[in-house]
This record gives sequence, structure tokens and C-alpha cells, in this order.
Amino acid sequence: MSGMSEGPMTAADAAPDSTRRAVTESSAAVAAPPHAPAPDSVRTGPDARVHEALGVEPPPPPASPPAPYLSAFLAAPLALAVVDRRGQVVTANAALAVMLGVEDPGRLTGLTAAELVDLASDSRTWHTYQEVLRGRQARLTCTRRIKHPDGHSVWVQVTVSPVPGGRTVLLSLTDISARRELQARLRHLQMHDPVTRLPNRTLFFERLSAALEAGAYDGAGSGRIGLCYLDLDGFKAVNDTLGHGIGDRLLAAVAERLTRCADRIGYGRGAAAPLVARLGGDEFALLVEDSAGTEQLAGLAESVLRAVQEPFDLSGQRLAVSASIGVVERHMEGTTATGLMQAADTTLYWAKADGKARWTLFDPERNAHRMTRQALSSGLRPAVERGEFVLEYQPLVNLGDGVLRGVEALVRWDHPQFGMLTPNRFIGLAEEDGSIVQLGRWILRTACRQARSWQLEHPEAPPVYVSVNVAVRQVWDSDLVADVAEVLAETGLAPELLQLELTESAVMGSAGRPLQALQSLSDMGVHIAIDDFGTGYSNLAYLSRLPVSVLKLDGSFVRGFQYDDGGEHATPADAVIVEAMVQLAHRLGLTVTAECVETAAQAARLRQIGCDTGQGWLYSRPVAPDRISALLTAS
Repeated sequence: MSGMSEGPMTAADAAPDSTRRAVTESSAAVAAPPHAPAPDSVRTGPDARVHEALGVEPPPPPASPPAPYLSAFLAAPLALAVVDRRGQVVTANAALAVMLGVEDPGRLTGLTAAELVDLASDSRTWHTYQEVLRGRQARLTCTRRIKHPDGHSVWVQVTVSPVPGGRTVLLSLTDISARRELQARLRHLQMHDPVTRLPNRTLFFERLSAALEAGAYDGAGSGRIGLCYLDLDGFKAVNDTLGHGIGDRLLAAVAERLTRCADRIGYGRGAAAPLVARLGGDEFALLVEDSAGTEQLAGLAESVLRAVQEPFDLSGQRLAVSASIGVVERHMEGTTATGLMQAADTTLYWAKADGKARWTLFDPERNAHRMTRQALSSGLRPAVERGEFVLEYQPLVNLGDGVLRGVEALVRWDHPQFGMLTPNRFIGLAEEDGSIVQLGRWILRTACRQARSWQLEHPEAPPVYVSVNVAVRQVWDSDLVADVAEVLAETGLAPELLQLELTESAVMGSAGRPLQALQSLSDMGVHIAIDDFGTGYSNLAYLSRLPVSVLKLDGSFVRGFQYDDGGEHATPADAVIVEAMVQLAHRLGLTVTAECVETAAQAARLRQIGCDTGQGWLYSRPVAPDRISALLTAS
């Protein structure tokens, strides 16, 4: 046409009429205020038919031709599509077509947008998408994995938002595959051990928690889970002698063998192999989901032991190591990750304590005993402060005339949960954690105060001495001499009315501070007795150099004094041994007390041999202080 020059054809000119009209509408809606007045010419022009077809209020006339907006839409590197309220694509640009593997963007027109980007795969996303289409929600953003026709997948971030002033929404897709790949690589580094390339502690617990959670709600499978918790024996020595480089190579080699063991058991079951993880240091774990039972776990543990015990050849360094394994297998229901790991850790400790280079299966009964022991150990010190301990006293009787000469103070723990506990339940624990010093001071003070009280209540009766057991740790960890002197001064009890009992193993071989303490106590006037004599060193020559005044024969000798109805002695060997010890003790100036005297026949034989004092159920069980008062009154 004359008066007009032809220019190059633009993308807008090449686009289909429907595409140009829809994008013109969307672009105009964005370009002009939604409430601007529209002249009649716009309402009756050719674009009005597009607006009417789409059910959209026509926009006011643009300030400039709409072609630039259409060109921008079509040429945008961001994948875009205009979608109507029914969810169908009105128009799409070339970037979206390329992303979806479609040659012509026009072929996307009329397709359901939700199917193109899988928006209906979960109910929550689908509901939000529907709300955006209805204009009830401003935006939807989600991540989807879409499959390209050539076979590769693309991770995209999908955004759906309304177009202002119209009844369409804008769908945009951003390729985030590179970002996802980077995140995956970073997660792999975060979740895997750099030395062995095995899953690390974080990933292991993530898998364990997920398995337990799935097992609690999924009725499929065995509903059981198993764990082998592994620790290398003596690995620290490898690091210390050969260096951490060799140590790391050993860990990597162990990891390879563990993985092969796991793969074999997975192949044999026709199921996924157990998860092998390094939990830190030289600790590894093999997690068996959907366990077939303890027999399967035992077989896995056996194969792991054999694999680890095979020598390792590391650059000319031939190393032989072993492993200890704790094995736990149980129902998933009611099991927590923390509880399972605590059981595995306890069982691994048992395997170490039982001699190493072995596997041990979790035993609920043994664990209950351990838990009780732990509860007692943690409660010892507070129990002393709360006054939960009590003393009972067992009479020490002269075998010649049957008169009460003294009493042995025996501590009991009136535990609020476990009831009355005898010393064998807690004294060993107190010695281990050092609370025996605090408890020993309380026993000494309480016993001496009680002995002085009996003396004041029964001035007419000969005073009885009190015998108190002393642990060797009390000699080392406290000033026993000062403690005894303070208690005697505080209570007013004469030193000769206090007897301290130490075990034979604690006294024999004493030197330095313990020997000095015993000598100072003896010089003070306190009697020193060796308890359970005959069960330890029995070094009588050394005994002559100790400040000891009393031997207490172990009850195993006295129990050998058995008689039949005719009074015939059944075990003469015990009688010969006891008689020899009594005679030797007397020649050393020591007195002898026999423990565990239960029958009159035993007492008679001990008296005949020359034993000085007897203690046992024949005379009395350990009793409360008022019963001793009654005995003193009767005498």
C-alpha cells in the first residue's frame, strides 16, 4: 500500500492469530490499570471478539502497539504459558516447547496444563492449583520432575499466578536441574564418611528412623529389625604405632569387607542388602531392615567376624585385627532409634568384657541387671545424704563361755525402689565410684555412737566392742587415721572398743601409706582384724610383720565341719587346716574368730581346736540395735 514502508516481519507477526490475540490481552492487562475507562471504539473493535470469547473484560487502549509485549512473551528464555480458568493452555512460548520436547509451541494450545507438569500427583498441590484457577489464592509454587521425550529428566520449579485484570493465569517453569544436582552432591558429601565412603552417623540414623516409622504403619514384611554394632579391637594401637594414614587405610579396607558381607546376605535373601555405615572412629553398623530373625543376624555377625580376622596387606604392612560385635534383633513396633542403639551399645560392651573377638546377642535379663546396677550406682551418694542406710549388728560370742564380746556392724540400704539391700549389692559399686569413702565415714560414726550408747545404757555389763568393715580405698582416698580419731573423740568411745576389719587381699602386701595408716591405728589402741582369712594370699610370714590383732576365718572352712548322726567328723582335712591356723595365730599373739557358725557341733569342734570367738546364725542373725540391748540386759 502506498505511503507505508514494509519492515521485517516480527515474532508477533509470525505467531498464529489466536496466540497474538491472547498474549495481546495478557500484555495489555498488565500494561494498563485494570480500572481505566475504555472508549467505545475498543469495545466494538476486532479484539473485542477475543475478549468476548475468553469472557474477559476488554482493557483500555494501550499507549503503544501491543507487539512488544507479545514479542517479549514469545522470546522469553523462561518457559511460559497462559492458562485459562478451565486449566487449558491458551498459548505457550518457544522456551516451554523446548523444555517439554515439543517442536511447535502451537501444539500445546488446548492441552491440560496440570498434565504437562504433573500438578495432580499429590492432593495438596492439586487443591492449591484449583484455588489459583478460581482466583481464591494468589500463587502456587512447587517443584516437579518432568520427563523429556529423549529420555532425560528435568527438575523444574513451577509457578502459577493470576494475570491481573483477566480470567487467565500465567504458568512459568524454571529449570533447576543444576541446582538439584549440586544439592544432591552436597548432601552426599554431608551424609557420607570421607575415609570409607560409607554412610555416616547422620545418614544411618535417618535411615533407621525412617525404617522404624515405616514399620510401625506398614503391615507388609516381617515387622522386625536387626542391628550389628561393630568395634575394632585394638585399633588405637594401629594409629599410635603406624600412624593415622595406615589407620585410615585399614578402616577403608574393613569397610569394603563389611560391604561384601552385606551384599552376600542381601543376594541370598533376594532383598536389599543391609545398610553399612561408619558411625565414627572404628565403629561400624550393619542395619538389617525387615529382619528374618536372630538366626539371620547371628549368621551375619559370624561372617563379619571371619572377614575382619583375615589379615590385611596395606602397602607392605600386614595387619591382623579382630572385632567385637553387639547384635540386637527385635520387633519394630514399640522400638525407638535411641532404644535400639542403647541396646546395641550395651551388647557391644558385653562382647568386649567377655573377651573381645566375638559377637554377643542382646539379653533382656542381663540388661535389666545392668540397669539395676546403674540405678544403684547413680543413687549411692544421694542415698547417704537422704539417710537411706541403716546398720544391723551381728553378735560375736566367746566360744569358751558363750558371753557376748562384741558385734559386727553390717550396713543395709533401704532403697525406695528395690527394698532392703545387703552389702553385696552395693559395696562393690561404692568402691568403684569412690562413694565408699563417704559411706564408710557414716558407718564408722554411726557404729561408734551406737557402741557408746550401749555402754552408757548398760554400765553394769562388760562393754562390747564394735567391728567395722573398711575398704582399702578408704585407706588410699581419705585420711582414715584422722577420721577414726575424730569419731572416737566425738562419740567418747574408747579406742580398744573399736575393731576395723580389712580383707586379706587388701592387707597382705600392704606398704607405704596403707601400712603406715594401720600402724598408726594400732598405736592408737584400735584393733585391726583380717576378714575372710584363708581365701587370699595366706602369707603367714608376712602376717607377723603387720599390726594385726585378730584373724577371722572364712566361713568356707567352718562349713566343712559337718557331722553325721553318730557325731563322726566327715571332713577331717578342714579341721586339720583350721587347727593349724589357730595354733599359728596364737603363737603370733593373735586371736581367732570363726565366721558362719551354724550348728552346736561346729561350735564344739571350734572350741576344741582353740578358736576364741564365734559368729553366725547359731547365735544370732544380724539384728537391730534394740535386740543387742536386750541381749546385754539378759546377760
